[in-house]
Amino acid sequence: MERLLRGTLGLGVFSFGSGGVWAFFWPESFYRHIATYPPFNLHLFHDVGAFQLGVAAALLGCLMWSDLLRVGLFGGMAGTVAHAVSHLLDRDLGGYPSDPWVTSALAVVFTVMFVLRLASRRREG
Repeated sequence: MERLLRGTLGLGVFSFGSGGVWAFFWPESFYRHIATYPPFNLHLFHDVGAFQLGVAAALLGCLMWSDLLRVGLFGGMAGTVAHAVSHLLDRDLGGYPSDPWVTSALAVVFTVMFVLRLASRRREG
């Protein structure tokens, strides 16, 4: 059963990770081949990729650690960092002027908390 669970998590990492990378870095190609729902929206596909990368990171974290807080913070960190990059890249496409700042602040919070969690667990042994 353990191998089946780990295999399922690995499949999820691959599926969400590859889809996330594809949507984030090659959104036009992702749109043409996978999500052909007009009209094409660059920022939407950047966000789709960001969130899929966050899910992939959380599933990968499940394979690496038993500490649920570390896993959650890792997935949150990956998703929010990619989401912040999405808003920085697409700041000229619309939204609010504060969006890059807000998403970046959230990414910093998740990153700091993840690093603090890693450090606290190392001190505990």
